[in-house]
Amino acid sequence: MAGVKDAFQTALDALKTGKFWKELIIMTLGMLVGAAAVYYFLVPSKLIIGTISGLSIVISSVLANIGITVKVSTVIVIINAILLILAYFLIGKEFGLKTVYTALILGPLMDFWDKVYPYTNFLTEPGQTSVMGDIWFDLLCFVLLLSASQAILFRINASTGGLDILAKIVNKYFHFDIGASVSIAGAIICCTAFAINPFRMVVIGLIGTWINGLVIDYFTAALNRRKRVCVISKEPERLRDFIVHKLVRGCSLYEVTGGYTGEQMKEIQALLTKDEFASLMQFIKDNEIHAFITAGNVSEVYGRWLSHREQHIRAEAEEAAEAAGDPSVRD
Repeated sequence: MAGVKDAFQTALDALKTGKFWKELIIMTLGMLVGAAAVYYFLVPSKLIIGTISGLSIVISSVLANIGITVKVSTVIVIINAILLILAYFLIGKEFGLKTVYTALILGPLMDFWDKVYPYTNFLTEPGQTSVMGDIWFDLLCFVLLLSASQAILFRINASTGGLDILAKIVNKYFHFDIGASVSIAGAIICCTAFAINPFRMVVIGLIGTWINGLVIDYFTAALNRRKRVCVISKEPERLRDFIVHKLVRGCSLYEVTGGYTGEQMKEIQALLTKDEFASLMQFIKDNEIHAFITAGNVSEVYGRWLSHREQHIRAEAEEAAEAAGDPSVRD
């Protein structure tokens, strides 16, 4: 009972933070884009990509063939609800509330697009099943929109649910790598399309699944890109002070010896965003600091990347609250 009470209190505390509402808006907008991709480019053409949306189209079409009408959006909600329950029992604490939210709103957001602007408005010719007029264009538009949506969600440690949940289950109990789990689950879903599509469409779906993975990797790498900066200078303390106190980033200092001059100097290494790197370069230029600088792109950063900044922001918030006379800060 105490655990439930603590969890409820944690949820209430989260509702009071700006971060919660910011991420909620980002997740909703990201899923709105993803829902448009599925509704406009998969549903009309019955193009099956290795996603839960693709499986839902197959199930909806099979049921329609036997006289049972169930909307694709409804099937998506049902499948995601089942996967959420399985994830609760099979994965446990690895599963996040963000995925619960994004998984369950995909279907309703597809209904939203259906009400706002039905895809039938794009189908102007008799027998037309492609919004773009060509199945390959539909595939490319779907992959571009969905991959951008997924990359945005991954950026805030969320996902579209569905296939991600299935992949985690496969990963945990069959010990496949998570990337391989996604590929295997996606390929299996693509193969279910044989129930409603000819061989050619199934192959296109498999190609689309592969392209989707490549585009996600591209978007994710672009969003996570950082600069690994190395600076050799005779004024390392001024640079260290700027990086630590102005940019609020950590850095490392190394003793180095110039191979040409034999001088002893210090090298500073830091991981910065593109804007922070630009600020550092401007600082060096404005203060006429002589330095040798190299910088390279880094797409993945783990560990305590945000810890210094989070501590700094928290300390500033506490100081501001204390200055305003908030008694909760002193208690």
